[in-house]
Amino acid sequence: MSGLSRRDLLLTGAALGGAALARRDARAGDPPHAHHGAPVAAPPRATTPPRPTPPGWSDGGTVVTPNGGRLPWKVVGGVKVFHLVAEPIVHEPVAGLTVDAWGYHGRTPGPTIEVVAGDRCRFYVDNRLPEPTSIHWHGVLLPNGMDGIGGLTQKAIGPGETYVYEFTFTKPGTFMYHPHVDEMTQIALGMSGLIVVHPRARPPRRVRDYAIMLHEWKVAAGAGRPDPLAMSDFNVLTMNGKSFPSTAPLVAELGDLVRIRLGNLGPMDHHPIHIHGHAFRVVETDGGQVPAAARVPETTVLVPTGSVRVLELVAEAPGDWPFHCHMTHHAMNQMGHASPVLVGADLGDADARIRKVLPDYMTMGATGSAGMAEMGMPVPANSVPMAGGPGPFGLIDMGGMFTILKFRERLSGDGDPGWYRHPEGTVAGPATAAQLARDGIEVGK
Repeated sequence: MSGLSRRDLLLTGAALGGAALARRDARAGDPPHAHHGAPVAAPPRATTPPRPTPPGWSDGGTVVTPNGGRLPWKVVGGVKVFHLVAEPIVHEPVAGLTVDAWGYHGRTPGPTIEVVAGDRCRFYVDNRLPEPTSIHWHGVLLPNGMDGIGGLTQKAIGPGETYVYEFTFTKPGTFMYHPHVDEMTQIALGMSGLIVVHPRARPPRRVRDYAIMLHEWKVAAGAGRPDPLAMSDFNVLTMNGKSFPSTAPLVAELGDLVRIRLGNLGPMDHHPIHIHGHAFRVVETDGGQVPAAARVPETTVLVPTGSVRVLELVAEAPGDWPFHCHMTHHAMNQMGHASPVLVGADLGDADARIRKVLPDYMTMGATGSAGMAEMGMPVPANSVPMAGGPGPFGLIDMGGMFTILKFRERLSGDGDPGWYRHPEGTVAGPATAAQLARDGIEVGK
């Protein structure tokens, strides 16, 4: 214990003490840090329901936005008309955590806008925020006065005002929309969305087409508002506003062409998105199609902030395959980073002595963090520090930017088909004594 000072022990207790932390005010500004557990009971907060499709409007389309939606439209005089509402919302990134966010049409990210190249479109943008805003059509080629830059190409849309944008989508592709007024606050609080512009002539092959917006938030454990001033230490990482295990799976039948449209409007970080069991090719960015000669097989693609990457692959191997950001801290929930390094520390009787002051105290992390989520230790209300989700073989101790590609020989619908049933003899398991002897493997020496 000589290597740990009294201050270190106090920091460790603040960061890792579990039940002792639960006694703090859940809305206090001083957040606890990395530990697992079950949330302390708190009054439930109703999330903001998505806005329904008005009568006479259509939300038809072909792109699936897991955990998300599509912006409805109607045709007036040959023009597709959309109504987009910018407003405060209460959002649930993962069960046990709700945040006061800003979004579009009751959602974060906002609903996917889906059109066809050549469509003339009119967007009414209704500002129900407490400050001015605008809409920038990221990557879309359009008249300068429709570009949506407050103070430069238009006056900002004041609170309570409704502005109208009208232009023609001239080229197919995958683009984004977001504010260009107080971007630091508005984007950080969740204001972003994807735009899919289909070509007029579509290939005859069946495509499983998915759209995913990546985002990162800093939410102190027990707090209700993301920190829009954060430049690092983001601890809630989302795909379409959700963290695993609340992320919906992407499903396909073997032989299907799978297209995954990834957009990143997070405040600071690029995300290396990795696939298991398959390789893909990047076929498109928000700048346009990638020439066929430049497409190479990849298993990881870096999606820089402010950009789009479109991946295509053929579902060839059945199973439940992870699809996630490969930054390890981006694949967990509300991980704190301010606690001392305890891995390998000889704590001796430190816990017994600390429990004289904090009866519920238990140091965590000296032997690593695996299995902590199953301990059920109390944590502050409205927090999910490092919580994972159940899997077919036990706890999946992942979170954040993590979802599952569920590829099957046949699907009965487009919903979650459940866990994959592995053929006999194809699952890794404990080595038997006979196997070790057969192959001359000596263990424990």
